[in-house]
Amino acid sequence: MSDILIVDDERDIRELISDILEDEGFVTRLAGNSDEAISAINAEPPALMILDIWLKDSRMDGIDILKTVKRDNPDVPVVIISGHGNIEIAVAAIKQGAYDFIEKPFNIDQLMVVIRRAMETSRLRRENHSLKRREVASTDMIGSSTAFKTLMGQLDKVTKSNGRVMLRGPAGAGKEIAARYIHANSNRSSAPFVTVNCASVAPDRMEEVLFGRETPDRGVEPGLLEQAHGGVIFFDEVADLPLGTQSKILRVLVDQQFTRVGGNDKVRVDLRVISSTNKDLDAAIKADTFRQELFHRLNVVPISVPSLEDRREDIPVLARHFIADFNASQGLPLREFSGDAEALLQTMVWPGNVRQLKNLVERVLILGDGTGPIEARELPGEEETTDEEGRVVLSGALATLPLREAREAFEREYLLTQINRFGGNISRTANFVGMERSALHRKLKSLGVVTSAKSGTRVAHVDDDGAADS
Repeated sequence: MSDILIVDDERDIRELISDILEDEGFVTRLAGNSDEAISAINAEPPALMILDIWLKDSRMDGIDILKTVKRDNPDVPVVIISGHGNIEIAVAAIKQGAYDFIEKPFNIDQLMVVIRRAMETSRLRRENHSLKRREVASTDMIGSSTAFKTLMGQLDKVTKSNGRVMLRGPAGAGKEIAARYIHANSNRSSAPFVTVNCASVAPDRMEEVLFGRETPDRGVEPGLLEQAHGGVIFFDEVADLPLGTQSKILRVLVDQQFTRVGGNDKVRVDLRVISSTNKDLDAAIKADTFRQELFHRLNVVPISVPSLEDRREDIPVLARHFIADFNASQGLPLREFSGDAEALLQTMVWPGNVRQLKNLVERVLILGDGTGPIEARELPGEEETTDEEGRVVLSGALATLPLREAREAFEREYLLTQINRFGGNISRTANFVGMERSALHRKLKSLGVVTSAKSGTRVAHVDDDGAADS
């Protein structure tokens, strides 16, 4: 997309403009009517379009072609030319999205100023899209745990299809990164990826944000659906969509077209839809806050994104990835976690999941002295479990128990933490705690600790009746 498409029904005019532009080093294509113009655009969108407002013996006039270009290729600047000197037409063209307006007969110097400005705009838009795609490509999926491998297997299966995907998982688990991974590895990777933050848009503005609007003063303002044409629209936390908007989204999914707020023209879109939620949509449907028909349209391929608790084995590699990322993007120190610090990370509670881990790593790098390994004492919350002399501080409940019960309570919690840290792998847990595998099994049974499958890995918990299965 680096050439200029010239559309004019007068052969002499289009060839004159072409000769001028080619003398200046530009590549041009020519079209004499609307059918030739649309065919040329569909074959390869140009970097810039010079469009005559009046096209004799054409199916569409210049304004109609402009509307089509702005609908299907909104990033292509369009310069309108006309010999009628009608300022009302110029204003109408600008409102429909034209870049600029030039009257015939035109001054060559004026024409070149407008062309160069428009080409620079086109170049900046292409660079912007390229940078966005590069950013997406660098958003890697990181991990090696069983739960993570299960997730990746499912994501890889849907990348090449056009099926709608529903990503379910807790906040901060990486649902948007998973959606971007699908997009980056699909045949739509060169097209836009547009996120709709359903929870952050005011309900009374949602339809304008999604569908865009048309007003006499400001003309056409494309919405997010229009901006995502040809690519992916990602409904982040889709359960927060207003109920009235849900019906209109359902209609878009069925018809692949909509009308802007305040407008009359139908806008056609080609979209792949990916949604995410951390809520129980079945309960929302029963409560009449989410439309069942929309759920069935969006939930074609449901994929669960595991919490960080379900993939504790990935914590060290994720932490190292974030350190490298912050070093490259912000110049923060390139440090390593000590063995004790990594072990503590794997035993901490992570209600904010991967997002919380990333924030913690950034905080430690900013507040640390910038030298040597990151020690356990630098991690937030570590000071709450030890005093200044490094002694363990007992909780009030544990301090009131007899020694035997306190020891059992400690051993139970300690072993639960370590088993979950190693994803339910008894051999690795036994090696870390310094016990024989058989001895660890006996200890777990005596403490009422059992392991069970969850989210592609194994987790430990205390049996309700205090006894463990063998």
